[in-house]
Amino acid sequence: MNSTRFEARSVIVTGAASGIGRAAALLFAEEGAKVLVADLNQDGAEETVKTIKAAGGNAVSVAGDLSDPQVVNEVVTTALQSFGSLDVLVNNAGIMDSMAALADVDDAEWERVMRINLTAPFLLTRAALPHMLSAGHGTIVFTASEAGLRGSAAGAAYTASKHGVVGLVKSLAVMYRKQGIRATAIAPGGTQTNILAHSLGAEPDKMSALMNTLVQPQDDAEGAPLGPTVLRDILATNSGRQSTPEEQAAALVFLASDAAVQINGVVLPVDDGWSAV
Repeated sequence: MNSTRFEARSVIVTGAASGIGRAAALLFAEEGAKVLVADLNQDGAEETVKTIKAAGGNAVSVAGDLSDPQVVNEVVTTALQSFGSLDVLVNNAGIMDSMAALADVDDAEWERVMRINLTAPFLLTRAALPHMLSAGHGTIVFTASEAGLRGSAAGAAYTASKHGVVGLVKSLAVMYRKQGIRATAIAPGGTQTNILAHSLGAEPDKMSALMNTLVQPQDDAEGAPLGPTVLRDILATNSGRQSTPEEQAAALVFLASDAAVQINGVVLPVDDGWSAV
């Protein structure tokens, strides 16, 4: 461990079995934090913990559905029992939607995306806040999205869920700033993660159809889904270079650090300038 920026601090990172969450968990640990890795994917979570420990760090994992209040309580309780405090919460876990326009979103997709992207971070934040308030300090960082800043980056369900995340960040910042709590978010643009593979129940036929629609030629086939058809050219023109999970994690960890102590209620685009278009 070369840095002590987070020495003696405990951090919960959700969705830390892969992608941005894993990169953030590794970076927090590298900078001295004690890290609880939370993810639905138990094998992936344990692999992240194993990597941290192999480098000399301190980490534990909890596997489960973070929209389940019992799992949420287990995450917070395990962090407190293992590390003695809860200093930073990173609400990163999320899934993509099918890029469907509103009229084409079925109940199951809407409920699943909202449950994982918005209800889960709400539940975990609510469970963590009493401990942070008791300590007189705490930092909460969310992974929002470019889709939380505009209406042209994803389907209706994902876009609504990430706008909800932005609302949580701003409400937290206003309500709790006098109690020593900071809330911020990164808003990633295109990032090289496997979020699509975890979406729609990871159904290969739906994923394949979605990707084919997003990359098909200009003359759309009759009956092509409206959402991907509309979004394809916008995304191709405006979305910029895809980032790596490590680049997103660097911004996330910065927002959690003392270097960002005066930054509160901010949603930081990490998108190669997409939000400036």
